[in-house]
Amino acid sequence: MATAAKPPTPPPPSAVAVAAAGDVSEVELSEAGSPDLGSQSSGSGKGSGRSTAEYSGWVYHLGVNSIGHEYCHLRFLVIRGKSVAMYKRDPHDNPGLEPIRKGVVSHTLMVEELGRRKVNHGDVYVLRLYNRLDQTKKGEIACATPGEARKWIEAFEQAKQQRPEMLLRQSSDLQTHERVNTNCGGDSGDDAFEGHEWRYVRTFNGIRFFEDIANSKGGKGILLKSVGVVGANPDTVFEVVLNLDKHKRYEWDMLTADLELVETVDGYYDVVYGTYEPKYLNWWKAKKDFVFSRQWFRGQDGAYTILQSPAVHKKKPPRHGYERTKINLVDDVVKSSINLGNKEVEYIRIINPKCIVTHTLEISLSIWGRWKRRHSSNFDKSIPFALLSQVAGLREYFAANPALTSDLPSTVVKSKASDPLIIQSELEDTEPNDEFYDALARGESFEDEDSDDDDEDVTTSKAGKVKLKNVSWAIASLALKPTKASVESSELVTNSTAVTIDPSHFHGTLRRAKGENDPNSWSSPGGEKFMIRGKTYLTDYTKVVGGDPLLKLIAVDWFKVNERFDAVALHPKSLVQSEAAKKIPFILVINLQVPAKPNYNLVMYYAADRPVNKDSLLGRFIDGTEAFRDARFKLIPSIVEGYWMVKRAVGTKACLLGKAVTCNYLRQDNFLEIDVDIGSSSVARSIIGLVLGYVTSIVVDLAILIEAKEEKELPEYILGTVRLNRVNPNSAVSI
Repeated sequence: MATAAKPPTPPPPSAVAVAAAGDVSEVELSEAGSPDLGSQSSGSGKGSGRSTAEYSGWVYHLGVNSIGHEYCHLRFLVIRGKSVAMYKRDPHDNPGLEPIRKGVVSHTLMVEELGRRKVNHGDVYVLRLYNRLDQTKKGEIACATPGEARKWIEAFEQAKQQRPEMLLRQSSDLQTHERVNTNCGGDSGDDAFEGHEWRYVRTFNGIRFFEDIANSKGGKGILLKSVGVVGANPDTVFEVVLNLDKHKRYEWDMLTADLELVETVDGYYDVVYGTYEPKYLNWWKAKKDFVFSRQWFRGQDGAYTILQSPAVHKKKPPRHGYERTKINLVDDVVKSSINLGNKEVEYIRIINPKCIVTHTLEISLSIWGRWKRRHSSNFDKSIPFALLSQVAGLREYFAANPALTSDLPSTVVKSKASDPLIIQSELEDTEPNDEFYDALARGESFEDEDSDDDDEDVTTSKAGKVKLKNVSWAIASLALKPTKASVESSELVTNSTAVTIDPSHFHGTLRRAKGENDPNSWSSPGGEKFMIRGKTYLTDYTKVVGGDPLLKLIAVDWFKVNERFDAVALHPKSLVQSEAAKKIPFILVINLQVPAKPNYNLVMYYAADRPVNKDSLLGRFIDGTEAFRDARFKLIPSIVEGYWMVKRAVGTKACLLGKAVTCNYLRQDNFLEIDVDIGSSSVARSIIGLVLGYVTSIVVDLAILIEAKEEKELPEYILGTVRLNRVNPNSAVSI
């Protein structure tokens, strides 16, 4: 039977080195307050004649050795340009040290977050590296914190998508300005308008309480939320909230402190069992216990959402002496979600880390109504109040334990200017066809992989850094709103004759809506519900209301298949193969592949009535490289109507799909098809599984964009939209 080694104690965080030749200094650029960074960036600079950005730091290498035993070894990873090497010790401190594994990063490399995994008695956050064309070629590394994992994902993306000289230019910017946008491709703030209307109710213990008045009539329950500013970054707060150590939870959680793990479903989902004595709330009630599931997600902006729902588990039947509390809409104990918002965008110098923590829950109207009518109803002694007050507990816990947030980024230290050159010469020996996921997966290595005798700790001095928020939302006006005419003039060939697109010639398997409340249908809303990057976004982060979509949605298909269905446009019965479609200058096919039993394909067809300008952003996207498309293809979701926990899980943040899941592109004739493999990400699978459970009661809007990253590409525009109204899985057509 395979055994897992206990994760070794991670060394202190490494620093980010940015310097010119002859004077390599290290400037910490980790997230403010993050106890571990796990990545660093360095460059040999001016006068050296050859310069490349470098990312390096400590990770865990997970694998199985030749006799079937699992191992977890602390290793030093270096990414320089497109080359990657793994060492037993820090090569900066050990010149001439040979890597035990090495390879290159190609455009087929995918990095997937697998979430938390317990290795013996320690939790690590696992990343899977694999070839998207052949998923048998794969390997795993792990980090001590989710923040470190995010940094490594960014580092691999930089190596995969950009040329070395581009990486060097970013290093030079860091040296000059001492700041870096770490937005991960996601924008700050919401990118679609929420359906909630929150009204401030009262302040308890310095925490604001709100109620949702938008849906307070006619429902079984009402939404409440508590909001507070906690003096720690989202990664640190997330670790504390998920930690089951009761001695730590006793310091901030009066209700769910006595928890034990029942089952780990995957890296983003577990089931826990807990008990509590109501004497702290109402002394005359009996002891109670409960079982609930915890499901968590991290957005591309670094914000976390944790969903907590009632559960039943065979390992935890009713217990003698305890009253099993059923968590539903009419009981005191409620369904809840915690959002750890990462509202800060840039790093500059010296400031304490902070994040906004929001705890949302649903309670019965009768309980809330009684408290509003009569304060003597003792709402402050109820379980909903205890849950909402967890935000205050977290705030005071971090205020009383400054050591939890004192591991701030490192001070400037000197390093040998020759070190990067030594490492560079070693990495240049890597064969171009030796992919890094192959190096991770193979059984043998350059040295004895199972030996940790010479592993060493690394010490680094530390000092503070600052994060500066400079995000402003546009109070959008028609003057700021990008007009369809202006977008068409830049993206399409306007001096050509427009083709008439007759909707009656195109019929998908999903019906076009006849009215606003027509179920199991689609429509194409405008872009006024979405926020996109404005003309001055690169300087002030201003967003504006989206305008009308550039492309026209002409049909939607809803298929069910046993196996993954790629290249829908090439199917003989596809709409794209019809005579009417062949007359359209350009068609964009979005094929969302939904993992389930059976699998589903939601296929949307967008048409342009004029040819696309090849020099425009859309033209460069259509005929660009896969790396360019992955870095630019963006989707904004918005649950217009539906269960609030689904709204919380899906969110309203823009997502760069090419970074979140595997996207395959098919460019032929007059169309571009994008196959979005939602099942390629465990996070996306988890979210879509939740959505499918409520899909027949959900109205969802989607907006598709190409992200603008340069001034000449701004303002952004919406490529296409779709509204899916209560889609029924049983109506999907087999193909």
